[in-house]
Amino acid sequence: MKLSKQFPLNALRVFEAAARLGSFTKAGDELGMTQTAVSYQIKLLEENVGEPLFLRRPRQIALTETGERLAPKVTEAFAMLHDAMATARDSVEGTLAISSTHTFASKWLAPRLGSFHLKHPAIAVRFQASSDIIDFTREQIDVGIRWGDGNWPGLTLHRLMGLEFTPMLSPKLAESAGGIKAPRDLLKFDLFDAGDIWWKQWFEAAGVTDTDLDRRPRNQLGSQAVEADAAIAGHGVAILHPAFYAAEIALGRLYQPFELTRSDGKAYWLVYPENRRNVPKIKAFRNWILDEMKAAGN
Repeated sequence: MKLSKQFPLNALRVFEAAARLGSFTKAGDELGMTQTAVSYQIKLLEENVGEPLFLRRPRQIALTETGERLAPKVTEAFAMLHDAMATARDSVEGTLAISSTHTFASKWLAPRLGSFHLKHPAIAVRFQASSDIIDFTREQIDVGIRWGDGNWPGLTLHRLMGLEFTPMLSPKLAESAGGIKAPRDLLKFDLFDAGDIWWKQWFEAAGVTDTDLDRRPRNQLGSQAVEADAAIAGHGVAILHPAFYAAEIALGRLYQPFELTRSDGKAYWLVYPENRRNVPKIKAFRNWILDEMKAAGN
């Protein structure tokens, strides 16, 4: 009895790609196979299972009920095989690859990494600073720090912290206009980014509804951290999370003219694929960051 007849690994690999991508052509592109070869492997697997796994329609395929039951199990099985091979190759815990927004990485994570290394000296950390939504099936990333409402199916989510926001600027810039006495005074300056919904929400809460935000140029600098740098340099007013910039305020590099803060209900989240929740380095990072958040009152 040959193993290939009982457990067709190659056909299962092709099935997993086709089910995930919803296309024989795309599966072939990913695996370096022709569409004919993909169809042949799917046919072999269907013969092995004893019934169709896909419904073939013009320019479209869809999983049958049997295919829908099989697909998540096969995906999880290949993820487990991948993790087992990675563990076998590495005698140490290896490198933890983290995708994070630039602001969270620079203002929260980087200053605290020493604490993580003290607890887990065998785990190296690699950052990828990006605001893009990472596709864990295509990127070599272990965990992500995402900003949003937590609606990312297929991922394990842990809420880390929400953000309040309020305008900040250089003390010298404020003095150049004779001081900031009322919220409307902020409209004398360039705003980063005037089209950001945070500005509209903050001004409305401050009782200023007749702003010219829609008519202003949108100075989009890419991240809260870069906008803060521009504000420190005296180029305009940024709308920022005060806790991230407590040191800059204390040193007189930034000035928060009003106590009023707002929140849009979104948050930072720790995310990773559900089938990798028990990987040791991911567990170590998860437990550490959640403990840090709890200690900070988040």
